Amino acid sequence: MKRLTKREEEIMTILWNNKALFVKEIIELLPGSPPHYNTISTIVRGLEDKGFTDHEQFGNTYRYFARISKEEYSKGTLKDFISKYFDRSYSSVVSMFVEEQEITTEEIKALIKQVEEGNTKDD
Repeated sequence: MKRLTKREEEIMTILWNNKALFVKEIIELLPGSPPHYNTISTIVRGLEDKGFTDHEQFGNTYRYFARISKEEYSKGTLKDFISKYFDRSYSSVVSMFVEEQEITTEEIKALIKQVEEGNTKDD
């Protein structure tokens, strides 16, 4: 999955939270000083080229919406990260969290129970 720049991720977050928006509405929801309309329009069209957004036409203007969900993007990004930095080893990721004391024994037990019972969020 292609990675998003910080600005692209900001725009996608806005679209995920608001369903479908015109460029002007996206600009109004961006934090900080408002960027130029053409800048955001170019980024949104680039997101469309990458397959992240799509649009519906209203006269001479377009309303954009997310084509993939935040969950799809998160899963793809996480898989890419684990593949790149942990040699596709999910146990190495968990081990790192254990070593850094970022995960508790109770959380590990709950994960083990979830695996043993075959219960995942996707079921």
